[in-house]
Amino acid sequence: MKSQNKLSSVLFGNWVAKVLSFLTAVLIVIAVRFLNVTDRVVTIPIDVTLPETSNVIPISLIPDTIDVIISGSEEIIYLVDPASITAYADFSFVAEPGISRTPVVLVYNDDVYTEAGLTVQAKPSTVRILFEEGAPKL
Repeated sequence: MKSQNKLSSVLFGNWVAKVLSFLTAVLIVIAVRFLNVTDRVVTIPIDVTLPETSNVIPISLIPDTIDVIISGSEEIIYLVDPASITAYADFSFVAEPGISRTPVVLVYNDDVYTEAGLTVQAKPSTVRILFEEGAPKL
């Protein structure tokens, strides 16, 4: 009976200190994991699709490049080939004059990036273009 009492005293005695030690260890692991995350910014070309049969034409600048942020471990992010990422924005839906906005879509091999713990995002995540009425220039 005494050995069972000794065991429960060892397991449940000073439980506050044990819980605080465990939480401190978890916080240290999380801090080390996320403080080693680095960002790499690369500029890649963007393919912008404009409305072809619409009665609107773009009058603002159409972007030809966009920044892509690659986040992850410092050892891995510099091994990523920016040419393996493509970006496009589709404005083919525009039918009325005014400012139109569409998201930037990034195309890359998601499985490879996920396995390596990398995230990829466009900056800015949307593209805006001002359209006005008029016939498309041929």
